Amino acid sequence: MSECAFPFAKYPLVTLAHGAGGRFTQQLIRDVFSAAMPDIRAEHDGADLLFPQESAPELVFTTDSYVVSPLRFPGGDIGQLAVTGTCNDLAVCGAQPAYLSCGWIIEEGFSTESLYSIAQSMGNAAQELGVQIVTGDTKVVERGHGDGVYLNVSGIGIRRTASHPELIQPGDLVVVSGDLGRHGTCILTQREDLRLQAPIESDCMQLWPQIERLLPLGDALHCMRDLTRGGLATALAELSETAALQIDVFRDRVPVSSPVASVCELFGLDALYVANEGRMVIFVDPASENQLLEALGPEAKTIGSVGPGEGVIAHSDLGGSQILDLLSGEQLPRIC
Repeated sequence: MSECAFPFAKYPLVTLAHGAGGRFTQQLIRDVFSAAMPDIRAEHDGADLLFPQESAPELVFTTDSYVVSPLRFPGGDIGQLAVTGTCNDLAVCGAQPAYLSCGWIIEEGFSTESLYSIAQSMGNAAQELGVQIVTGDTKVVERGHGDGVYLNVSGIGIRRTASHPELIQPGDLVVVSGDLGRHGTCILTQREDLRLQAPIESDCMQLWPQIERLLPLGDALHCMRDLTRGGLATALAELSETAALQIDVFRDRVPVSSPVASVCELFGLDALYVANEGRMVIFVDPASENQLLEALGPEAKTIGSVGPGEGVIAHSDLGGSQILDLLSGEQLPRIC
């Protein structure tokens, strides 16, 4: 087992930035968790479960925790988010979600009526996708130590197609499945109690039904990634590093709604770094672009391409360019 290389003297305490899904998160995973547990690999949203029997199904395993604040928001709640987010991690690995577990950490004094409502949201989200929640655990912590409810959901899915950053190839097109930034700005406006003329709803939705329509693309479908913490920019930076290729995107092609753009401008945020809970980026062979866009629907947009080199370059319609790196620091804590 390798010795931990984490710079404890420089970072003696965990900060909110370590949970943002960006540079500090990657550092924590690489230098603490993977150093102590070498079987952990962070290249994708789930891990393949390997069995010696040749006839064994190809299974994918994932786990995620949910600490969103507020617990309810326009377009969903922590229960729906927990099922959706975990199933989406399996889906972008090319696996059809099948079984989930749920661990509940509940603060003493939390309303049992609210608890039932959250559980009902989880049940409804699972039923909608045909997923079974088959096991779980419950812990109660003292009043003032839990902020209501935290959830941990693990999931197992059955592999239906290949999807991995190492399959990305030069010439691939980069496609997003819909408009970006709604979940992060939805949570932000709720916390700040902003009264918008057009309220922003979270994009919290299941990705598997869309991905299932992409299965006929076969080997032309190379990689998918959901765009949660750190948004599109951080996801592309991670994928570029793993694939060892350059990704060029064009800002004017990235779909962002007017309300989301306005909130980002008000708070000085870049929509490319804002979290989503029902959007993905897809890397596909150019010959299958039309088939993919037709399967996804009119909200999907081709925003760039892959070539030799390294890093992510965002090009503006005025001719300028910007390097998109991993999110540094914490843009908005506890959005999922």
